[in-house]
Amino acid sequence: MPELNFDGLVGPTHNYAGLAHGNLAAQRHAGSVGNPRSAALEGLGKMRALLQLGVGQAVLPPQPRPALRELRQLGFSGSDADVLAAADDAGLLAVYSSASSMWVANAATVVPSCDARDKRLHLHVANLATQTHRAIEAKTTARVLRGIFSDPTRFVVHDPLPCVPHFTDEGAANHTRLVTDKAACHLFGWGRSEVTEGEAPKVHRARQSLEASAAVARRADIATKVLFWQQHPTGIDAGSFHSDVLCVGHRHVLLLHELAFLDRVGLEQELRSLLGPDLEIYVATESELPVSDAVLSYPFNSQLVTVEDGSMGIVAPTEARDQPTARAYLDRVVSQSPSVGGVHWVGVNGSMKNGGGPACLRLRIFLTDDEIAALPVGVVMSEARLVRLEAWVNKHYRDSLALDDLRDPLLHQESCQALDELTSVLGLGSIYEFQQGP
Repeated sequence: MPELNFDGLVGPTHNYAGLAHGNLAAQRHAGSVGNPRSAALEGLGKMRALLQLGVGQAVLPPQPRPALRELRQLGFSGSDADVLAAADDAGLLAVYSSASSMWVANAATVVPSCDARDKRLHLHVANLATQTHRAIEAKTTARVLRGIFSDPTRFVVHDPLPCVPHFTDEGAANHTRLVTDKAACHLFGWGRSEVTEGEAPKVHRARQSLEASAAVARRADIATKVLFWQQHPTGIDAGSFHSDVLCVGHRHVLLLHELAFLDRVGLEQELRSLLGPDLEIYVATESELPVSDAVLSYPFNSQLVTVEDGSMGIVAPTEARDQPTARAYLDRVVSQSPSVGGVHWVGVNGSMKNGGGPACLRLRIFLTDDEIAALPVGVVMSEARLVRLEAWVNKHYRDSLALDDLRDPLLHQESCQALDELTSVLGLGSIYEFQQGP
């Protein structure tokens, strides 16, 4: 089944406000001056690199920021400048200006049609309820996905779960699909539970709940085997706020750190029993690759993809190349795996400084040829479309953005103008509320 990596376009308000609790990179770079133009071009460069490897690419557009409509709903009034200044004084402007929708691994959980009982592709929008700057994305994410996956005979876009403590859902960043000739398995990582007692992190709050993962699997009506496995609390405290910080899988290959999950040996045994001898698992021990190095350089937040010759490739951030222990681990995987042919390094430093590696920037979706044909043609990337998007970024994006700049009402106008043009480029129509009047 063909694979499309839907990459999130970096938005015009890309900044470093350090909003994400438990995300060490985001907190470390809080207050730095951002470069939205450079970060967006880096993302497009990553898409080009994957296209050249023979990996299908598509895009998901940014969301309008600053979120003036939402700020007005909180009681801020007056002109746009008045609202922005008052929200800043209240400590809310950075929260409602975040470009975090770029990390579309958190947009939804995806179940391909071959694994669903109704034989439709299911996309379950994440509520991202643990953090306000992300929770405000869900409504627009659902609208965007329904604009792209619009054929109800082929696609189902589920509304997010209720934003309550039982059901905190962070999307595909906590979900891995593995498949061999024997079987397919959906592995859901979770960090907290409201009803199941167990070991919990001591420093950082876990985000994904077991109850949310189970609800997502039920609503998608998965016909294949499903496993729910607890993230290791020590891994979470070390900065693995999502499973994909210490784990990445594709087809019959799984890379993970020994602190990715509790009872890792039990997980391996369960997966091997389900998927058979073709399953390849490569574990990095703490002595080989300290978890602090893994969180700093993100070797597991790489993309594990099928390249043009049918082998697999690891698309890894240059930070992992430059970290000796991370690079040694990835080199070991390549040397030992009969399936993985090499590592391909990509520079996404603008995203990495906010704690998002290559895998954070993409929502992996497996589609049939007929399902791909049902998508708006403008969202599926080619070299010509990438060139057009690069021109769009250079036209609309600033090359410097400090937190004080978020008060500038012109930034909101620039963002809306850019997104209005983008929806035309992508053939999506009026998917944003600001395009549909007050």
